[in-house]
Amino acid sequence: MNKKAKRFVVTTLIALLFLAAGVSSTRVIAQDEDGLVALGQAIFYDENLSANGTQSCATCHGLEVGFTGPDVQVNAGGAVYEGAIPNRFGNRKPPSSAYAGESPVLYFDEQADVWFGGMFWDGRATGAQLSDALAEQAQGPFLNPLEQALANAHVLCVKVKQADYADLFEEVWGEDALNCAQDVNGVYEKIGRSVAAYERSSEVNPFTSKFDLFWDNATAAGKDVTQIRCGAGGGGGGMGRMGCPGGGTDPNRWTAFRDLGLSDAELQGLAVFNDQADCSSCHTLQPGTAGYPLFTDFGYDNIGVPKNPDNPFYSMPAAWNPDGENWVDYGLGGYLMSAGYPAEVYQPEMGKVKVPSLRNVDLRPSEGFMKAYGHNGYFKSLEEIVFFYHWRAMMDSGCMGGGGMCGAGMGCSGMGGDAMGGNGMDAMFPPPEVDQNRAVLSMFPMPQIDNVVAFLKTLSDGYFVR
Repeated sequence: MNKKAKRFVVTTLIALLFLAAGVSSTRVIAQDEDGLVALGQAIFYDENLSANGTQSCATCHGLEVGFTGPDVQVNAGGAVYEGAIPNRFGNRKPPSSAYAGESPVLYFDEQADVWFGGMFWDGRATGAQLSDALAEQAQGPFLNPLEQALANAHVLCVKVKQADYADLFEEVWGEDALNCAQDVNGVYEKIGRSVAAYERSSEVNPFTSKFDLFWDNATAAGKDVTQIRCGAGGGGGGMGRMGCPGGGTDPNRWTAFRDLGLSDAELQGLAVFNDQADCSSCHTLQPGTAGYPLFTDFGYDNIGVPKNPDNPFYSMPAAWNPDGENWVDYGLGGYLMSAGYPAEVYQPEMGKVKVPSLRNVDLRPSEGFMKAYGHNGYFKSLEEIVFFYHWRAMMDSGCMGGGGMCGAGMGCSGMGGDAMGGNGMDAMFPPPEVDQNRAVLSMFPMPQIDNVVAFLKTLSDGYFVR
């Protein structure tokens, strides 16, 4: 049997195994040229690659929710997923493993004075060892005692060698590529690179959202979506600065993007996202290598998210959490401190976490399915976290402080603190878990919260077939 025929038989067997296990046929991807993506897919869904055969990468990164946490009960509470070994929990919500392949090796941009790249919420998979942050991240959960909990890379190698896709592994990486006795580190690297290849595939990153169709239509019409903004008053059914008027002659006003695939509400939300709220300064609209925005700059920020009191990590044994209930998630700063960087490097990063892609932020298997938002899953709906952005900007601007009034020109709600019963607005959310190094959020009109949410819902894949 020649190599091409052999590869076809092996990848077909993988597909049949997925179907027999009840995995949706949408996960069975077309055979790629060299089999690397199919191999990565097989590893990604293999529950046997855990201490007790109960957990795969997909356990915490479900396709049906945009490759993040797929368990509604977990999302509704602590949002941190249990590892393969019962009662062992990590410390953060699973980030999406989609649209992450362009995150560079962790580096400090001296001109911008910020860190970019790496993987995990805290950047600890720097990518420096493999020159690929995504591949290094893919290696981590297999050996993490709080996740898939395999004893070491040799055990992982043996399990892959015994898997039904072992022949495909050697077909992709060469004969004797699963030599666990003499090249366990090489095998471990190949496993990480295989999973990363799948995570970079068109199944995980299809660019098939309503927004992507709108982007194509706008591009064909010669319009630059990255420049969209609210425009001047006096047209478009706006409400002055309390809304997003869309009037005037500015060619980039949101009303100039009508009839390209988004509703007026979605267009206003996009304009506010890019203009008044300035969300796009981090969740950038600049296109990636595929020609579409990834909605992240792969940087780090602290927006003042409160602690999630339901996080099960607080009650983990001292072996993993010596601080107990007093544990504080310092994000990137915590990683840099543990990696031995001096205080002048890690202190300005305390509390900052990786800026997530907003793609598939609302993708869910059913309307009532609850997703969790924020690195610790504190927020339980898009509406809640978008309101938090508005509220935090309003608090930081002093709009609600001391009973003072702010005009509609600032986009404030126009009510003083006394109007909410003294400190009522201040108490809407608990204080930030880490108050230092908080980002300055831009004010946007409260009436636009629903429109921003409407826009974010256009980022769910599956709207059309590419």
